Amino acid sequence: MAVISHRLEAVVGSMMNTIFRSGRSGVLNSAHDFSCCVISANDELVMGAESLPIHMMSGPDLISKAVKAAHPKLRRGDAFLHNSPYNGNSHAADYSMFVPVIDNEGRHRFSVLAKAHQADCGDSQPTTYMAGALDVYEEGALLFDAFRAQTDYLDNEDLVRACKLRIRVPEQWWGDYLALLGSVRVGERRMLELGRDLGWDELDTFVSDWFEYSESIMAGIIAKLPSGKITISSQHDPFPGVPDGVRVEAGIEIDSAQRRIEIDLRNNVDCLPNGLNLTESTSRTAALVGVFNSVGAGVPPNSGSFRRIRVLLRENCAVGIPVHPASCSTATTNLADRAASAVQRGIAELCDGYGLAEVGPVIPAAAGVVSGHDPRNGGKPFVNQIFMVITGGAGAPTTDAWLTTFHVGGAGMLRRDSVEVAERRHPLRVESQRLLPDTEGAGRYRGAPSAYVEYGPVGTSLFVAYGADGAVNPALGARGGLPGGRCQHFKRTTKGDLVDLPPLAIAELQDGERIVSITCGGGGYGPPSEREPDQVGRDVAEHWISADRAREVYRVALNERFEVDALKTEALRSTP
Repeated sequence: MAVISHRLEAVVGSMMNTIFRSGRSGVLNSAHDFSCCVISANDELVMGAESLPIHMMSGPDLISKAVKAAHPKLRRGDAFLHNSPYNGNSHAADYSMFVPVIDNEGRHRFSVLAKAHQADCGDSQPTTYMAGALDVYEEGALLFDAFRAQTDYLDNEDLVRACKLRIRVPEQWWGDYLALLGSVRVGERRMLELGRDLGWDELDTFVSDWFEYSESIMAGIIAKLPSGKITISSQHDPFPGVPDGVRVEAGIEIDSAQRRIEIDLRNNVDCLPNGLNLTESTSRTAALVGVFNSVGAGVPPNSGSFRRIRVLLRENCAVGIPVHPASCSTATTNLADRAASAVQRGIAELCDGYGLAEVGPVIPAAAGVVSGHDPRNGGKPFVNQIFMVITGGAGAPTTDAWLTTFHVGGAGMLRRDSVEVAERRHPLRVESQRLLPDTEGAGRYRGAPSAYVEYGPVGTSLFVAYGADGAVNPALGARGGLPGGRCQHFKRTTKGDLVDLPPLAIAELQDGERIVSITCGGGGYGPPSEREPDQVGRDVAEHWISADRAREVYRVALNERFEVDALKTEALRSTP
């Protein structure tokens, strides 16, 4: 089992490497916003690459079913493009390429799938996050539902022509498309080699054993948890169409005797008149991410371990199963993050020593979609998402936050752009990136601090599209931990003045102007007064927090050398 599982890991690893090395946009070859997996002939996730869980934990199974429903007879040489949010995909910006692995007798044995975020998916505005879109028509993305991309390994030229007419920088899209297609063809070849080496029946036996093994590990972990129920919520900020924000509620039940966890997301609002709605795959995945973040260390994430987790959804729900024409433009981030954070915080409140605080919400301008015309190459248009410093990590039961988590569904797998590469690619200058002291979610174990990012155009104008959550409702702490810092956005004028910007905007910057993005910190875990005093002293010495915050929040007194004054600290902590 170990040998074959590592062989499958090598398959998805080679698929990932193909996209990384041949993708043309920064979204792929810098940020790594893509994922790859192997699916059984029975539409079950067998092996996912070390990549974004919001892409893979649920969705590949649904896409496999959608392709087979539309094309009952699969043949070697087929490839299908799928990005429908109403039929298994995440959001329209994530192009999924599906290829069946067919043996020499024409039998469908496995499938390989690669999913990659596009720099431009044809939205009506130059962004892939249309959080303010009234519906899918205003969103404007090109949608493909089990669309045949290749037959006998030959491209569907109609598809290529249609995309090139609607994509703002077609040569960049074409490079990314070829990278996606190349990835699944590499995966297909590797799986055919594996079938020849080991035999298809042996692989079928492995899949069955692999699922049973994974399920048994998850069952054993759940058996150690205390049984209990909790209903918990996380509040998304006000947005167009939701002036009071969106409350995301999760009902959590742990049954240690039956060794099962149930997550109920049905008591949430109906589909919204904006792009915040989740898809079926991202709703279910958000719940799974919250569970795995809480208890899943060492558990293989596949259809076997998923058997121990039941996620309840309903149709026409913003955190459930969307109904056309509701827009799901931000289905991988905003409400998905709130749902996953609610689950992991709820498990923390039920079980001390498990769960996490909330991860800082996204998407700030530090990860905005930038667009315009580049004077360095004759004024040609450009559009791309950049990934500057975003922290957001949540405090955990036994350790401080993973600093660069970015967002809960990305799980720290998104890479940060190189400043030099970003400036070579686009006519912009990054003026500053730094962490902000005293913005961490204070706790026994602290959340990540907020980050400060400032950048702007050089020799041209620049549009920056973003849709940030967390300006009003920060990431909450767990078990007495405090919330992380809130996000803020400003425009710095040519005179140096700061002008407030809304959390959702397509900001236009002129040459010499800059955008300032302060990102969200993560929540803390446990009461701050329970943090080890010596660790608080090190936090002050390293400028994570100030001496005043150490005294007022952590109840730790320090001398001028940042050494703990034990008597004064004891007095502070004994005072209610």
